Amino acid sequence: MAWLVTGGAGYIGSHVVRAFREEGIDVVVVDDLSSGHAEFVPVDVPFYRGTLLDGELLETVFREHRIAGVVHIAGFKYAGVSVQRPLHTYEQNVTATAVLLAAMQEAGIDAIVFSSSAAVYGTPDTDLVTEETPRSPESPYGESKLIGEWLLRDQGVAVGLRHTSLRYFNVVGSGSVELRDTSPHNLFPMVFDALVDGRTPRINGNDYPTPDGTCVRDYIHVSDLAVSHVAAAKRLDAGERVEPVYNLGSGDGVSVGEIMATVASVTGIPFTPEVGPRRAGDPARIVASGQLAARDLDWRMRHSLTEMVDSAWAARQAVS
Repeated sequence: MAWLVTGGAGYIGSHVVRAFREEGIDVVVVDDLSSGHAEFVPVDVPFYRGTLLDGELLETVFREHRIAGVVHIAGFKYAGVSVQRPLHTYEQNVTATAVLLAAMQEAGIDAIVFSSSAAVYGTPDTDLVTEETPRSPESPYGESKLIGEWLLRDQGVAVGLRHTSLRYFNVVGSGSVELRDTSPHNLFPMVFDALVDGRTPRINGNDYPTPDGTCVRDYIHVSDLAVSHVAAAKRLDAGERVEPVYNLGSGDGVSVGEIMATVASVTGIPFTPEVGPRRAGDPARIVASGQLAARDLDWRMRHSLTEMVDSAWAARQAVS
């Protein structure tokens, strides 16, 4: 039996694929390569290029492989852009998930791990987010992820779908120099690209009520994240109880200023970041508790900030 990883050619998905293989579990990948890379998929992993909106493609995958369950990572992940492209975001993240769930139901596949997002919380009124923190998404992206969780919940009631959703903030680092974050919207790629181009990285505001005046967030290593996706799949496969949602959080967070200082140290490129105005709606501190995931999903922060930056920089340099 194999697990299907949707979005398995992407930054996070490709690490999840490798984490499955390290556990001796076969995988199949579906990815439309809108943001993924075919070379991120191991050559001996069955790979189907296509969109989850294509129900016939999913029927083919489920017919040609014995699939135990699905890790659903594919989606449109850019919160800021989603405000300008709400219909596209809902199509990619809500309609596609509904098509996937329908194909799973038709094929008799009843287990799914959903890659959700801490964007479902919006701007919480607490500086330590738990699974019980009220959900109040502030973008079509965050809303689409919350709707995805509802779809799983409702399929659980209707047909007994076994499911869990993993919520997290900022994913960084690399588990291999062959795999890197190529998103133009994420902090590490933006900082590295600026340094490679001879530009000075920029901080949005340094007058927040935090120790160094910059925003504090959860930053978690992609390999740690991947381990917990596989742990969730294994619990579902074994028929063990899982919570409907888990936060994969650090519990304490790091500041943007700390990240900039670590980047300068690791890269050997000294710089003082430019400071721009605050971005509207950016809270001073948002950090999630990972206690439930630590209990059930082998979740823990195995990498220091220096190791996160060092691994990401090594992957970036591999293509320079």
